[in-house]
Amino acid sequence: MKALTIKDIARLSGVGISTVSRAINNDPRINAKTKAHVLDVVQKYHYVPNDTARALQATETNTVGILVSGMDNIFFQRMYHNFEEDFESRGYNCVTHAVENGEELVDTAMKLERERRLKGIVFLGGKLTPPYEPYQNLLVPHVCCTVAHDIEEPLTTFYAVSVDDEKEGKKATEYLIGKGHRKIAIITGRADDRTVGAQRLKGYKAALKAHRIPVDEDRIQFMDPNIAEYTAENGYESAKELLARTRDFTALFCISDVIAFGASRAIYEAGLSIPEDISLMGFDGMWIGEYMKPALTTVAQPLDVLTHKAVDMLIAQLEGEDAPKQVTYDTLLIERDSVKDISKKK
Repeated sequence: MKALTIKDIARLSGVGISTVSRAINNDPRINAKTKAHVLDVVQKYHYVPNDTARALQATETNTVGILVSGMDNIFFQRMYHNFEEDFESRGYNCVTHAVENGEELVDTAMKLERERRLKGIVFLGGKLTPPYEPYQNLLVPHVCCTVAHDIEEPLTTFYAVSVDDEKEGKKATEYLIGKGHRKIAIITGRADDRTVGAQRLKGYKAALKAHRIPVDEDRIQFMDPNIAEYTAENGYESAKELLARTRDFTALFCISDVIAFGASRAIYEAGLSIPEDISLMGFDGMWIGEYMKPALTTVAQPLDVLTHKAVDMLIAQLEGEDAPKQVTYDTLLIERDSVKDISKKK
């Protein structure tokens, strides 16, 4: 009978080769329960470690990968720096990889995991669509940071950190209601979107319902399916379509700041002003919104907190510590100049 290899032990144990190596070499970073399981398999099959395991340990890198969907999105730019600083301060190198449109996220992750000998992976941005089972084939710990998911399929099997898009969409809309607005329009995701757009739209509708304001379908504008999502161009074209259909609204909630940037141009080209004619509300808290004219009121995602927590989650897994699987944070309302208070209007 052919002698078993470390790959055979990994397969029989249901873990990665690096995990077997850590168990055999008494690496303190491995979870105690996992270590005991692997060593039981080693003993059961009378596996005798050879230089392969020690060679593997010697060539292992201390590198984690950041897989970014939407590399050009300015929303993520500060997060790259945060990840690099956080991981390096904890003794890990960090490599960033842009996921191109059309790439299968899980396939890209598995390829990068293998080629770069990653210790762990952070998925930043983008969408995970069911079925989620293929992600179980990843051999290293992974965390989702601000990753969108199907409105009916939460990422309960993943370690994930994010904001609650439905709750925060409601918060943004209720801010406008608190300023006296009852005729509130929204630019949301594509009509077939079941992720972020659907969740923030659901929050918008919930806010109206809570304040006994009828939902007017004419005031709901979906992003143009023929233009890249979450771009100023899409915001511009979507706002033009909305304004061509109806101007019977005093406030416009855009589900991202970038959409609001484009929408502002369409509003001005229609001969209207912000906030005198239409109040404008964004979502995300991008720094560039401060330099719009007028400066954009928005709800800001806590980027620093999100990145720090994602790092903590991943390292906890790497070091065999307990970590919560799902963590959500509140947004922060940033009041600037693009929303007019009409609550005392006679």
